[in-house]
Amino acid sequence: MASSSTTVTITGAGGQIGYALLFRIAAGDMLGADRPIRLRLLEIPQGLRAAEGAALELQDCAFPLLRDVEITDDPAVAFDGCSIALLVGARPRGPGMERADLLAANAGIFGPQGAAIAATAAADVRVTVVGNPANTNALIAAASARGVPADRFTALTRLDHNRAVGQLAAFLDVAPGEIADVIIWGNHSATQFPDVAHAILPDGMPVVEAIAARVGGPEAAIAWLDEVFVPRVARRGAEIIEVRGSSSVASAANAAIDHVRDEQLGTHRGMTSAAVVSRGEYGVPEGLVCSFPVTSDGSGYRVVKGLDLDDRSRARFEASVAELVAERDAVRELGAV
Repeated sequence: MASSSTTVTITGAGGQIGYALLFRIAAGDMLGADRPIRLRLLEIPQGLRAAEGAALELQDCAFPLLRDVEITDDPAVAFDGCSIALLVGARPRGPGMERADLLAANAGIFGPQGAAIAATAAADVRVTVVGNPANTNALIAAASARGVPADRFTALTRLDHNRAVGQLAAFLDVAPGEIADVIIWGNHSATQFPDVAHAILPDGMPVVEAIAARVGGPEAAIAWLDEVFVPRVARRGAEIIEVRGSSSVASAANAAIDHVRDEQLGTHRGMTSAAVVSRGEYGVPEGLVCSFPVTSDGSGYRVVKGLDLDDRSRARFEASVAELVAERDAVRELGAV
């Protein structure tokens, strides 16, 4: 067993997604069975009791990898020495709240957290933003973390990626693990574009051809993708709220674990999707936090370059990027970036 431990900080740790994350991280699902963990749980004052209750349960589980748990409402304490930060807590959109109000509220959360990360986190810190609007919250946090390389900040679109894979697997009657190279482009919002143009099955058959064989040809396949698949993936969160009565919890936590595990341990089969800081790839304005196809060798995500996008795909991608630009401009007006 590795002798040193890794400090993992989770914000909003007393909430439902935080609760779903904690036990899997402590069990080794995120960083592997040989990496001891120290957990730092950050909550607002009214959420501390819930976090304390989760800490009691963690102790009762007697996880071999878990070295200790610390609960605090002070970001400077929470991020002290952390190498991995999962920023889960965010201000949800309330009744009558305009998007500008939502962005302003979250700037007041993610700006100070970014500053605390810069001041106290470990030199190797990597940050994943889960709380929505995730892409722009990551932009705010990175802008506030003076001295921390911007590419240490990513946002979660792995949930969208997993949803897309799950929908394809059900439609094609294959196991999810048999589908590789699905891509989520753009924002973690209803404008995202789940792209299957490069996706393949284990025998090398393109997923688009497999869909065409089921629906009656290439034109019918495009119609199914545009009219059924893309809208359902984009609206899956709303569908779950309608059916379950509350938002995605376990699937969001699972996606966050997948995202960090692949970033830290490497991708081993094809591409996955993550929102990373653009360096101008695919014409995306530099500095935006945008979802791209990515791979990792264990030292962070890298954008897969040189993929073709047809006119249909490019139009959808550009619409999502335009939304990200509008969000960036809105938080610029607030002085948050």
